[in-house]
Amino acid sequence: MDAREALRRYLEQRREQGERELVLDSMTVEEALSLLGAPSARPPERRSDGVSAAPRVERDAAAPSADWREVVRAAGGAPDRPSTQAKGQSDSMRERGDSQPSVSPSAEGAVHVPTTQEAGAANASPLEDVPAGLIVGGASRALFDDPAAKLDTLDEVARVVAGCRRCPLYATAKNPVPGDGSAVADFMIVGEAPGANEDEQGIPFVGQAGQLLTKIIGAIDLTRADVFIANVLKHRPPGNRNPLPDEVTACSPYLVRQIELVRPKVILALGTFAAQTLLETKLTIGKLRGQVHRYYGVPLIVTYHPAALLRNPAWKRPTWEDVQLARRILDRARPAGA
Repeated sequence: MDAREALRRYLEQRREQGERELVLDSMTVEEALSLLGAPSARPPERRSDGVSAAPRVERDAAAPSADWREVVRAAGGAPDRPSTQAKGQSDSMRERGDSQPSVSPSAEGAVHVPTTQEAGAANASPLEDVPAGLIVGGASRALFDDPAAKLDTLDEVARVVAGCRRCPLYATAKNPVPGDGSAVADFMIVGEAPGANEDEQGIPFVGQAGQLLTKIIGAIDLTRADVFIANVLKHRPPGNRNPLPDEVTACSPYLVRQIELVRPKVILALGTFAAQTLLETKLTIGKLRGQVHRYYGVPLIVTYHPAALLRNPAWKRPTWEDVQLARRILDRARPAGA
């Protein structure tokens, strides 16, 4: 992927998430996209200073620029070179592991736009031989102006879930199933929703599929005490039916807060529903496997649900490959000797 295409994809993601301004010397997202020749999502606008939106820059298709900054700079939208101070700030961002490219003011007031390498490295796959997948959000996971975002511990989340009335599922469920495992787990597993056994005990993955999951994580030298396991939904849907969109919306702040509190180094999404919900996509498992996605900065691996493996043993082999991939990311993220 060339630099121009990388920038176009990044800007379109920001636009899809509702952002209107990306600081590129006061240009809007629409203006920056127009410089790259991308179709506009809305009619041309006028900026607050009265200047019309930037026109499309004509590009030489036979000799495209090797650096998207040259395209922006040609329209007067970026400084000739980053300042020393801004470069230092960008370096410190990468050391912290932030996945969102930032724009930093220099001492002279110029704006430093991160290079393609800086922006791409933060969202790149942590394993050189595995392609990067979908990216949902940035390093900050403060998605919701929701009371759940103010809960300080997993126990508080569990307490609020126990009394939750945001959707009707509480009325038909026997017990809430908030999650189980280590509050400081590096490895987090997300499934779809509680089943009958989970509803009886209030613990995720305790039925036949749960027993298989315990064996799977044991095969990569982890125990249930080492990981944190949760579901997208915290109450069982009647008859184990698929979750409804309103139910997912109601429960999402709890899962997001759990991820914030646990701060895992890798997430394993089990099954089509969990994967599509977390990654905000309709792509199938077959198209989501074998890549390292990013869920608000956290590497995310997709694999089959253990219940599906019980119905189709042929999927056990690819599931083993996916879990090994997740383990490799975990080992890469941990300090030597940890």
